[in-house]
Amino acid sequence: MSTHDQHGSGLTRRTRRTERVAHRPWRIRLLAAAGAGALLLASGAVTPSASAKEGDGDGGGDKVLTVAVAQSVDSLSPFLAVRLVSTSIHRLTYEYLTNYDAKDNHVIPGLATEWKSSPDKLTWTYKIRSDSKWSDGQQATAEDAAWTFNKMMTDPGAATANGSFVGNFAKVTAPSPTELVIRLKKPQATMTALDVPIVPKHVWEKVDDFSKFNNDKDFPIVGNGPFVLTDYKPDSYVRLKANKDFWRGAPKFDELVFRYYKDQDAAVAALRKGEVSFVAGSPSLTPAQADSLKDEENIRVNDAPGRRFYALATNPGARAKDGTKFGDGHPSLLDERVRHALFMAVDRKAIVDKVFQGHAVEGAGYIPPRFSSYFFEPSAEQKLAYDPEKAAQLLDEAGYRTNADGQRLGKDGKPLDYRLLCHATDPNDKAVGKYLKEWWGELGISVSLDCRDNVTDPWLAGEYDLAFDGWSVNPDPDFVLSIHTCDALPATPKDTGATDNFICDKEYDRLYAQQLGEYDADKRAEIVKRMQSRLYDTGYMNVMAYPNAVEAYRTDQIESITTMPSDAGNIYGQDGYWSWWSAVPADSGDSSGGSSSSTGTVIGIAAGVVVLVGIGVFFAVRRRASADDRE
Repeated sequence: MSTHDQHGSGLTRRTRRTERVAHRPWRIRLLAAAGAGALLLASGAVTPSASAKEGDGDGGGDKVLTVAVAQSVDSLSPFLAVRLVSTSIHRLTYEYLTNYDAKDNHVIPGLATEWKSSPDKLTWTYKIRSDSKWSDGQQATAEDAAWTFNKMMTDPGAATANGSFVGNFAKVTAPSPTELVIRLKKPQATMTALDVPIVPKHVWEKVDDFSKFNNDKDFPIVGNGPFVLTDYKPDSYVRLKANKDFWRGAPKFDELVFRYYKDQDAAVAALRKGEVSFVAGSPSLTPAQADSLKDEENIRVNDAPGRRFYALATNPGARAKDGTKFGDGHPSLLDERVRHALFMAVDRKAIVDKVFQGHAVEGAGYIPPRFSSYFFEPSAEQKLAYDPEKAAQLLDEAGYRTNADGQRLGKDGKPLDYRLLCHATDPNDKAVGKYLKEWWGELGISVSLDCRDNVTDPWLAGEYDLAFDGWSVNPDPDFVLSIHTCDALPATPKDTGATDNFICDKEYDRLYAQQLGEYDADKRAEIVKRMQSRLYDTGYMNVMAYPNAVEAYRTDQIESITTMPSDAGNIYGQDGYWSWWSAVPADSGDSSGGSSSSTGTVIGIAAGVVVLVGIGVFFAVRRRASADDRE
């Protein structure tokens, strides 16, 4: 599934991940931040042991790796989940047809061992491995994959999180247990990057309503990934145990626990005390937190170029596919000149220097510079550079002039006052919000920070003027691109669509269709850049920064762990299961890790951009994290 992080502070693909509702996972990422607050535990819930050396439950002396995360699970259903934490868990519990190598993100076998297309690119045949079993002992087959895709093709509820991948599918069959055939309506360049968890047919065919089934009542949950999900407490923890029969080899840790902290400082304190093994942040540690940990004994900080963008989204006028408009976005934001003026009054360099303190680079397009093939930079003439005077001029030209008190007035004669939706748990949102109030105040515009634990509901309802947004990037840009198409809008105001923030632009849609059918890597990359350019020019989204992945772990609990990419990459929220599958307990005597191609100890690097040359063609931006840390 795709990761955004959505408007969360952290979002795995579609992140519409805001904190909407459990069965509207795609937006859940909006809530992904971890700010200030108390650790939320389910009433009466007993949290699992955090120490890597400490026994837990009936595991006796089992090795337990506990990960402190800053967002709660939106859904344990892979058909619904969009938050980064949820999609990360699904990558651990279910296999996908293909995977991405941890070393450089190139496509490698997953449930499928090989694949080929017909000359016309309309028929794709996958050979399904015969050595993958479901955790209940049954064989994983091509029929499971065919059933998964067909269910998404025929049931809107099952298509909630990942439906964009199958929208072009004409027919999916399983001629034999080891052969899967997908027939397309037209060529589709994402056929080796279908980030869809394959589920066991014999379990899921019993589900009645996929739009409401969250897969969180019966444990253990049947899967075929490196870990088996054995326990879950909402807003508290998720517990997984190593799958000893995993075809690639069993993980080194016996158990993996994701523990939710609403207060990021509390999570950092837990790391210091050894109560957790790893801290991911919201989705990153703050500069102050990272600095405080660098000299701590037995703690290592990983600071590497990230796979996320951090942005401001404007409400372009919420609407449904049937043409119905809803929500209450400020009408002035429908004017492109106003949107441009607001963004020209944002000092990106100051945000990078003062808020991220150098642990980020200035933003522009949707895809971070870490993914060099698709990275977009506006031309000198196109760039909305920091220019408050030009911003004021644009507002005057648009008819929004100031009164004698210096207040900028709307067409109704009332002072402009924008509501800025932010995540209450994300310190970055609050810090940037203060600067925006100052900068836009100089234009005569007042700003009200609307910081909430739940940003999903107002986001889905279109009840905001501007909002902090963000997504994580995966090795193929299709998902993050798809969430801005007209087709992603909800069918009616009562439905939940896959849209990020209700953008619908015909020229953008034309380019989206063009890139989807382009198999030439260089040509496709150019089209993707043109799509980012179109979004930049329309001004509905303002990417302010690409934050580093700043995280920390205890070396007395984890001896080695894989980053992705291996030379300078992240540990949490990977496009695969490499970090947790490869992690080696500190006292195991085994430093080989779990990956034959890319295992090693994390090396902290200076904040800044490392442009990886030679990374495979399929780099994608998927889950939005700004709203709810989508994936």
